[in-house]
Amino acid sequence: MRGLPTYEMTERHVLSLDDVDETQTLVVGGKGANLGALAQLDGIRVPPGFCVTTAAFRRIMAEVPSIDDRLGQLVRLDPDDRDAIRVLSAEIRHIIEATPVPSDLAAAIARAADAIDGRAAYAVRSSATAEDLPTASFAGQHDTYLNVVGPTAIIKHVRRCWASLFSERAVTYRQRNGVDHRTVQMAVVVQRMAFPDAAGILFTADPVTGNRKVSSVDASFGLGEALVSGLVNPDVFTVRDGEIVSRAVATKQRAIHALPTGGTKELAVDPQRREQPALTDTQVVRLVQLGRRIEAHFGCPQDIEWCLVDDDFQIVQSRPITTLFPVPAADDRGRRVYVSVGHQQMMTDAMKPLGLSMWQLTAMAPMHEAGGRLFVDITERLASPASRAALLEMMGKGDPLVRDALETVLDRADVVPARPEASVPAHPDAGARRAPVTGVAAGPPVAPIDTDPAIVTGLVARSQASIDALRRDIRTKTGVALFDFLISTFQEHNRVLGDPVSMQAITAGMEATWWLNDHLLEWLGEKNAADTLTLSAPGNVTSEMGLALLDVADVIRPYPEVVAFLHGVRNETFLEELPKLPGGTEARQAIEAYLDRYGMRCVGEIDITRPRWRERPTTLLPVLLEHVENFAPGEAARRFQQGQQTAEKKAQEVLARLRALPDGERKATETRRMIDRVRTFTGYREYPKYDIICRYFVYKQALLAEAERLVRARVIRAQEDVFFLTFQEFHDAVRTNHVDDRLIRRRREAFRSYQALRPPRVLTSDGEAVNGAYRRDDVPAGALVGLPVSTGIVEGRARVILDLAQADLEPGDILVTAHTDPSWTPLFVAVAGLVTEIGGLMTHGAVIAREYGLPAVVGVADATRLIPDGQRIRVDATDGYVEFLPVGAQASAQAERLRREEGGEPSPSGDDDGALDEAEAR
Repeated sequence: MRGLPTYEMTERHVLSLDDVDETQTLVVGGKGANLGALAQLDGIRVPPGFCVTTAAFRRIMAEVPSIDDRLGQLVRLDPDDRDAIRVLSAEIRHIIEATPVPSDLAAAIARAADAIDGRAAYAVRSSATAEDLPTASFAGQHDTYLNVVGPTAIIKHVRRCWASLFSERAVTYRQRNGVDHRTVQMAVVVQRMAFPDAAGILFTADPVTGNRKVSSVDASFGLGEALVSGLVNPDVFTVRDGEIVSRAVATKQRAIHALPTGGTKELAVDPQRREQPALTDTQVVRLVQLGRRIEAHFGCPQDIEWCLVDDDFQIVQSRPITTLFPVPAADDRGRRVYVSVGHQQMMTDAMKPLGLSMWQLTAMAPMHEAGGRLFVDITERLASPASRAALLEMMGKGDPLVRDALETVLDRADVVPARPEASVPAHPDAGARRAPVTGVAAGPPVAPIDTDPAIVTGLVARSQASIDALRRDIRTKTGVALFDFLISTFQEHNRVLGDPVSMQAITAGMEATWWLNDHLLEWLGEKNAADTLTLSAPGNVTSEMGLALLDVADVIRPYPEVVAFLHGVRNETFLEELPKLPGGTEARQAIEAYLDRYGMRCVGEIDITRPRWRERPTTLLPVLLEHVENFAPGEAARRFQQGQQTAEKKAQEVLARLRALPDGERKATETRRMIDRVRTFTGYREYPKYDIICRYFVYKQALLAEAERLVRARVIRAQEDVFFLTFQEFHDAVRTNHVDDRLIRRRREAFRSYQALRPPRVLTSDGEAVNGAYRRDDVPAGALVGLPVSTGIVEGRARVILDLAQADLEPGDILVTAHTDPSWTPLFVAVAGLVTEIGGLMTHGAVIAREYGLPAVVGVADATRLIPDGQRIRVDATDGYVEFLPVGAQASAQAERLRREEGGEPSPSGDDDGALDEAEAR
């Protein structure tokens, strides 16, 4: 009903929906703003109504001074302290519900209802300012009341809606999403009640696959409350390109209807209607067309609640579908297929804009951004049968799930139609020589290279000289000159990383590893033989980093006062305090030397905005102190020597067995050549990443100095503000001395929402997220399947660790985490096994696990969610799966092991405990 008067006091407390649009979220909340926008669209029916604004809520809250103290207490609570949240939120709700509504406000609400229809029933619905936003829906967190009759009842339920802002579920949800309770306010939407024949939900994109071309309609008889509350199974229709492509009609036993006197009641559906669809096909298609118009208006896929009244659709809510992963922007309207860079780089967390743009500028292949992550467009390579085969082979070796996801997409010819070879443009980034850097490439083989350790020595020397020159030359650059210098420096960055000899060395190590595994399986029936042959491979800067922290622990261990001091460290200035303690000077020198060599590293290091160990050395202390406690002096050298000896012993054993075969001398000669090749080049596999991160730290220090100048000039509030600018925007800010503060705020909010998203391995331009699956039936029932990357079988306690700084490990523990990059290496020396959700045969965690002889299974989907912290598990890193061990059975196995050891009996050959003994010894 248009023309409803607006009632005002000192601030506007009641607004007609006709006077509201999506720009007024802070006034009428997310739900109210969206409904107001819809009410003004031609052809979209919205039940008439009004909003009790956030100004009214603030007025009520001001009536209760004690609320502020309680909100302060609520902010400080741990999100996991459910009991405290329950008690405190209940107190706040009780206070709000007991606070009288001022007479002038009550009168304004009554007049607004009377202007529509004083005798009508109404829906009274919460509309918070942190609700139905593009970045967070908060769906179902606040209260809705249906079929409310009369002004007294309306006002009572408005008060209940205000109080629902502090329901236990809403409070917990906000805390987990980083939303301050003191910044959120509640408006209330009051709409004339619709009495529908059917109701339900329309998703304008497939909520499961993410496909933006597919709409999904859930429908049932009566009020939509039955569907939302889970009382009934809905009819489900899937629509694509204006046609219903699938339908599932449910048997509808119950429905919820409004009562004439107010409230609702659950009623049985007439038996003759139970098998009938709630909507006709024509109505379904018409509803989807309305949904597309709504989606176009808001600019993103929508979750829409609708009612059907006399064959007329009325929209009662529309909110963004915030769980969908965004789609990269494309230059054309053709269908595209993207592969995740993060799954190749072992960093699937969201990145800030400066981090994204820096990686794009310094990467060796074009990349696209979506959801705070980077993707590579591989459509053209998939379209060509020749390059497709090479690409799939490379992907399968790196991550079988990526290959399976791509094959799933390829099974649908309409997504990536094959093209004649002549029509596929040359792709300068398609060569396999780029695979070690981008992790996403395949093409012609790389030229062979001699097995000569001097090649690696020369590559490292040239890299170090280039980094030294960068450090020297950047010191004199400031302001716009710094950015001009960096742009030219990125060319040198890519020249060093794209050195053909470097690519040949990396590829030589990878191909020799695959050759050994393939041929020794064929000739000797031995799985993953290269895992043992690469133990303690020389020249691996990442594995050396892990062992070097053991050497630091050796320096600290003799000084108990230093150890006690480090246990109590709470700030990053602790190195300055160390010399005051006996042994503190030696401890500081050891830690400083470690940071000089490795301080540029950190978790998620491909994002330049992440704090480095040199910037936040306390990150290393938990692992360092565990090394002090759990290892004896000289552990690093002992482990490395033992690995070398085990590898050489394995080599001699394999060669002897080969010589006993037909044509054995030739096979042994080829195998010896490949073993030498692996040990010459495998360690270098980690060096280019080290080179990148060294350069990144130099860039970051210079950029932070510029950010500090912007702070002093009051262009930005804090150094970290520049992290939410792209490199070019940062450049412009330095040139103009101006930054749009609103842009930084928007980017912060977007980044926070991206953190909650899980990026897919493969993403299509239709929005379909595909993660692939292991299609195996050779694993025990209930086991979690993954990719074996470092052979062995180990049992132990699972420690689920998502933050390196929170590591709490004991000898024999098995590390379970989402993904590992080189910064996790210091933990590898402290555990008996490794399980990750992401990874491949040649990713960092796999390479280091093999060099340390650590049984490892990677690519275990949802491992950190499915494996409880503290659960005893068996990691079969030979066949690639993880089993849960019953507590009783595990205790019996341990008792039997102790009995044998006490009696001097050896473990039976092939026994799991024997495998555990061997793994622990390694």
